[in-house]
Amino acid sequence: MPKKPKLLTRAELRVMNALWSLGRGTVAQVAAALPPPPAAYTTVLTMLRILEQKGAVRHEAGGRAHVYIPAIERDAVARSAVADIVQSFFQNSKSALALRLIAESRPSKEELESLKDLIAQHEEKMK
Repeated sequence: MPKKPKLLTRAELRVMNALWSLGRGTVAQVAAALPPPPAAYTTVLTMLRILEQKGAVRHEAGGRAHVYIPAIERDAVARSAVADIVQSFFQNSKSALALRLIAESRPSKEELESLKDLIAQHEEKMK
């Protein structure tokens, strides 16, 4: 069973998002894939090394440059972040988080239909 991924800082997540989009890449490729504002090559290299120490990426030799590859999935990181928020702010109640999100936003018709379908599925399981 894979271990729970460590929480990532915003800067680390920014680099990971670029790497997930690429699938794999050198420091220069990851730097080029970052959304604005741009980051210096050395900054991206430092971030990738930190992410490697955390177990979030791994590298392979690729000629003169290392090729970095995600070692964790985006979904696993998202689940871990949500679990941390739920524990920290919502007394371990995912429902409380969901209610808060719905109360603070204006769901579209499609989102409301999806929510109704999900509720119906859960109600059916309770029978």
